Amino acid sequence: MNSPNHEVVNVVIAGLGGQGVLKASDILADAAFRSGHDVKKAEVHGMSQRGGSIASDVRFGARVLSPMVPEGEADFLLVLSPDQVEPNRHHLRPTGPGRPGGSLITPEAIDPAALPNRRAVNVALLGVLSRRLPIDETAWQDAIRANLPEKLHAVNLQAFALGRATPHP
Repeated sequence: MNSPNHEVVNVVIAGLGGQGVLKASDILADAAFRSGHDVKKAEVHGMSQRGGSIASDVRFGARVLSPMVPEGEADFLLVLSPDQVEPNRHHLRPTGPGRPGGSLITPEAIDPAALPNRRAVNVALLGVLSRRLPIDETAWQDAIRANLPEKLHAVNLQAFALGRATPHP
């Protein structure tokens, strides 16, 4: 990926209500901000507060003008529920001349048995994503601590480290 000074990074996080989509996008936006990026964020809620489809757009770079990721321009689509891949695939940037397509990150990237708590899959997937973004690991850890209650810090920092150590194509 080019330097964030020359482009905007577009990330869409999607899943179902109650899976931590909004918390994951808060952590990502906070980590990007702590790394000196201009950050914008937007959310789209489905029909139901819990259990309905939800997506959150996070855009960051030297200068971001709009919070919404344009259709077909997501560099990364992070999906917390496998059944949300197809309804959200249209967000991904297609492969074009001289530019790679966007990357899909799904729960299959993480071994659920290795998670300290299965509810931390959202933070574990942020760990997978973190290897591909121009954001320092310390900024990620600080953002996790800032966005979660202290009693959840250890479990989520462990989940993030697990995701960060997981190889992803």
